[in-house]
Amino acid sequence: MANFFNSSIGKKFLVSITGLFLIAFLAVHLIVNSMILFDNSGELFNRAAHFMGTHPIIKIVEPLLAVGFILHIIYAVVVTIQNWIARPISYEKRKSAHSSTWSSRNMIWLGVVVLVFLVIHIAQFFWKMKVTGDPLLEGAVYDGEHMENAYQLVTTFFITWWWVVIFYVVGAVALGFHLAHAFWSAFQTLGLSNTKWRSILNVIGLVYTLIISAGFAIIPLWVKIASM
Repeated sequence: MANFFNSSIGKKFLVSITGLFLIAFLAVHLIVNSMILFDNSGELFNRAAHFMGTHPIIKIVEPLLAVGFILHIIYAVVVTIQNWIARPISYEKRKSAHSSTWSSRNMIWLGVVVLVFLVIHIAQFFWKMKVTGDPLLEGAVYDGEHMENAYQLVTTFFITWWWVVIFYVVGAVALGFHLAHAFWSAFQTLGLSNTKWRSILNVIGLVYTLIISAGFAIIPLWVKIASM
């Protein structure tokens, strides 16, 4: 088993498995965040965020998610470097321009943009909610139950600075391009994509990518425009 994960195929397998795990997480995360769009009072989003932060199953999934992110990043970088070393650069550039998409040729750089986006996102929201706290998180009480005012923290961040909104939109677009290739590529690596299923997976992947990318881009724009 150790030899398998040390092989090129094994590394790609881990990138695919962790990638699919993260793809599923993105859908859940977007569903929770989209509550901001449907309730100006913030109660709906705060209740959803409270559920995600306190449910026992979610508490178990969170460290697994963190491990999944780390493994995905490490093995994606390793596979990319190995591919760079193994291929003649000049030949590969000429060949890839005709046989692959822009997103597939730039997965590593799109991943870097998404990683920077993720670090800022965690520092601004997750870290404050879980570790340091923030005055904006205080004051949410529903039916006698006290919970963090995540809605106030998130919306204030978007309302205060236009550059934050622009940064989040850019991050969402980069994520979309990254997912556009990652979705069907993960299934192909796992041997679940043949001639018939490739076209179906392409359509599913495109729809999923558009929903995720547009969803994460719309939320900060909606908050900022609604506040003007």
